[in-house]
Amino acid sequence: MSNYQDLLAKKAALEKQSAELDKQLHDARRAERAGVISQVKSLMAEHGLTLADLGAGKAGGTGKAPSASAGRKVAPKYRNTATGETWTGRGLQPKWVQAAVASGKKLEDFAI
Repeated sequence: MSNYQDLLAKKAALEKQSAELDKQLHDARRAERAGVISQVKSLMAEHGLTLADLGAGKAGGTGKAPSASAGRKVAPKYRNTATGETWTGRGLQPKWVQAAVASGKKLEDFAI
């Protein structure tokens, strides 16, 4: 069986080998990527395409515009008259709504 020092030396050698392989992977990826970029540029020039033709710069690069309601505040639909807390009716029910419904009240009782 190997002693502690031998195992440490093996570990150091494997870590060095791993670092070298990571560098080789990075270099190979960079070279492959450069070749693909060159090929894409060539095809774009050949067919007269621009980045706008590809939909670049739009939301997520998908060519879709963000929805009109994205990021908008929604008016509350329900109010707890005792505390003044409100809920829009979207998403999970707040604890005060859950407790009230569990105690026998109806959701419509809190409608604004």
